[in-house]
Formats: sequence, structure tokens, C-alpha cells
Amino acid sequence: MITVDASKCLHCGQCVGTCPHHAIFLNDMHLEFNDNCKSCGWCVRSCPMAALTLEADS
Repeated sequence: MITVDASKCLHCGQCVGTCPHHAIFLNDMHLEFNDNCKSCGWCVRSCPMAALTLEADS
């Protein structure tokens, strides 16, 4: 699962363009993930502000 730290996110869209599964959308200045998200971590690695985190499933 990917979590977003809204206080760090600049809404730059870097993660949206990087996602190989087309699972991230910028909607009304916040990120939304759809069911295509595979928690691969590409968005986490691409974020220039380290606003995204890959959380382990419990």
C-alpha cells in the first residue's frame, strides 16, 4: 500500500507519469490510487519530495 504525506506533496505529477500501471491520478490537488496499483514502488522512488511511502501489508 502506498501512503501520501500531504504536507510534502507538491502535486507535481512526477509519480503519475512514472506509474507503469496507470494507477495514480491527480484529482483536485490530491493523489488518488485506483485498483490497478500493484504497490511496485515506482512512484515512491520517483517522488522528488519523498512524499510517498510503501507500507508493508499487515
